[in-house]
Amino acid sequence: MFSLLYGLWKYLFSKAEFHVLILGIDKAGKTTLLEKLKTLYSDFEGLPPDRIVPTVGLNIGRIEAHKSKLIFWDLGGQLGLRTIWEKYYEEAHAILYVVDAASESRLEDTKSAFEKVLRHHDLHGAPVLIFANKQDLEGAVSADEIASFLNLKELEGRQSMAVAISAYDGTGIREGVTWLVDAMRTCRRTQELKQRADAAVTMFCYGAFFQVGNQQCLASTLSSSFAVNLLVRMKMIIAT
Repeated sequence: MFSLLYGLWKYLFSKAEFHVLILGIDKAGKTTLLEKLKTLYSDFEGLPPDRIVPTVGLNIGRIEAHKSKLIFWDLGGQLGLRTIWEKYYEEAHAILYVVDAASESRLEDTKSAFEKVLRHHDLHGAPVLIFANKQDLEGAVSADEIASFLNLKELEGRQSMAVAISAYDGTGIREGVTWLVDAMRTCRRTQELKQRADAAVTMFCYGAFFQVGNQQCLASTLSSSFAVNLLVRMKMIIAT
């Protein structure tokens, strides 16, 4: 019972938590970005670029920024690995799409992969942040040009932004993260994911508190409707 109540307490009183997908084709600089995020927003020093290898599967990074917890899922961008992306769509609050702005020859592949991501129904309404990466390299395409090429202005039903960055030296990353947190806090998708999570927690607590035959559970002192309403009201109070 103690572990149950402690877990509930953590859920109710913890900072807002967001899950962000880091997507993009291979060699765009996704993992380099993830490691730079760790360096910029935590006491943990991320791996230097010369020690980073292509991602096969998933890398996870956690940071705190603007009174929020951000969990980044960095997924491999090789053609054969892009099929696993959709397995993570349903729980994602936002998309952080990384583009190698210094490789114009691969922009068509980038656009094709990006459009396929946006078409998936499990990402409906998710804010999109485009990082036009590798601005430290000569000849890199600007963020505005990338936004135009990817038709960001034509996106409907979701917030979007393109920012010029360098995952190598950190330029532009903080600006993008600030926008992303604000977008996730205000978008309808976040509210929908929150309602789904609240419902799951309520059902879990209901089942735990009212197990048949458990004579020592909280149900001995609370009616079922009162207990459920109490949980919901506590969450509403915290949200305000």
